[in-house]
Amino acid sequence: MGAADRFYICTPIFYVNDVPHIGHAYTEVAADVLARWHRQSGVDTWSLTGTDEHGQKILRTAVANGVTPQEWADRLVESAWKPLLDTIDIANDDFIRTTEQRHETVVQQFLQKLYDDGFITEGEYEGYYCVGCEEYKQNDDLVDGVGEFAGQRVCAIHGRPIEVLKEKNYFFALSTFQQKLLDLYESQPDFIQPASLRNEIVSFVRRGLDDLSISRQSFDWGVRIPWDDSHVTYVWFDALLNYISAIGWGSDDENFSRRWPAVQLVGKDIARFHAVIWPAMLMAAGLQPPAKVFGHGWLLVGGEKMSKSKLTGIAPHQITEVFGSDAFRYYFMSAISFGQDGSFSWEDLAARYQAELANGFGNLASRVVAMIGKYCDGVVPAAPEVTDADRRIEQVAADALAGAQRALDVFAIHDAIASIWTLVDELNGYLTEQEPWKVAKDPALEGRLHTILATAAEGLRALAVLLSPVMPQATQKLWVALGAEAALGGLRAQSIPDAARWGQLPAGAQTQPLEALFPRIEAE
Repeated sequence: MGAADRFYICTPIFYVNDVPHIGHAYTEVAADVLARWHRQSGVDTWSLTGTDEHGQKILRTAVANGVTPQEWADRLVESAWKPLLDTIDIANDDFIRTTEQRHETVVQQFLQKLYDDGFITEGEYEGYYCVGCEEYKQNDDLVDGVGEFAGQRVCAIHGRPIEVLKEKNYFFALSTFQQKLLDLYESQPDFIQPASLRNEIVSFVRRGLDDLSISRQSFDWGVRIPWDDSHVTYVWFDALLNYISAIGWGSDDENFSRRWPAVQLVGKDIARFHAVIWPAMLMAAGLQPPAKVFGHGWLLVGGEKMSKSKLTGIAPHQITEVFGSDAFRYYFMSAISFGQDGSFSWEDLAARYQAELANGFGNLASRVVAMIGKYCDGVVPAAPEVTDADRRIEQVAADALAGAQRALDVFAIHDAIASIWTLVDELNGYLTEQEPWKVAKDPALEGRLHTILATAAEGLRALAVLLSPVMPQATQKLWVALGAEAALGGLRAQSIPDAARWGQLPAGAQTQPLEALFPRIEAE
């Protein structure tokens, strides 16, 4: 992953041929949770996302809509892709577009270097091409079509017919990097994750690699090949370079050295590009390969991969307008084992929202803040009588943090949330067992009441810090309600590794009324 004190994470850049669906948002949220966790852990963190705007697919979509490709890209970026980041509360550091000059310049510089160094040659290619994937396909990448495409060979991913293309192109000498790639995978067993994807990629490379066609003459929407402007750059070769163009390769050596290498977080369907072609390109340029390639699974709706063309695409705002962005983030990060396929249903989302967020975490927060208001005039009390039951909360908080960190070290976001949630469950059980509402009836037990409420408030403080990368809005509301903003400073400034150090919320902190973090939603 590079130096332990830095973390550079990139989402893939997304095609602007259509508006985003929850499959895109899933990747964005995962990268954002990892970036937020690292930032609050004191790590020099940078997160990048953006849009891929060249290629035949974009050209055809624009023409079909009666505008130029640039106009189409501009429209979609401003109306859909950038607003997506606000919809799901993404705190990215940069947003790159492949039509930006800073990117196109790097593409041409990189191409010229590889050409000058003998890694690019001229040739002719004929093969099956999927416009949806922007990729030449091998026979085993195709399946028999069904329905309107019955009798035709179609792309296994998009389910649409492929085209036969024959062009004079320039080729990148990918085949010469076969052994270097295998050596990379061998020397860094965790370079590709999860293990199932690593096995697939290693098997693919061992079968042998062909040189990669990296230019097109049949259309002109792309970055011009610098030594032959009758060709434009193959969209994937262009797009992969965004990860270094955004951090100043060729123009800002200091920033590039500070950030690179990156963690590449991608959907498993594009993992080959990132785990095979991309490191080979970097090796050819004398650059370090990425730190890691993690290919997460697909979101399935009705058993099929999320897809606009198959009418299974769900817009993120359809969920956030009902449940809010925090619930969106929590659900997709906790309900699906990260790295595997996962099915989405409205019923499951609604059930988890009610049970885990409204009744679990939200009700816990409301009860504790309300009791401090009722029994202590809104002032967090001291804890004069600490028992084993109280100390257990402290230990569970420490164990939750340790478990979450172990899980996130291997990108198991779902396991990290499950570890943190043990503290939610423990605190709810603690209140049920200790019954502070009954203790409050006996003036002689005031010291015990104060210890219970102080312990619960301190547990909530730890939860606010640990859950802030997942649910930034709800945890911020809780932080303010606990009086922690005034007593300890901003939530984002709190150290995650220090979250379980007990006793940070001082006695005397002034709480504020807390509205329901996750309001009841009437089922339709």
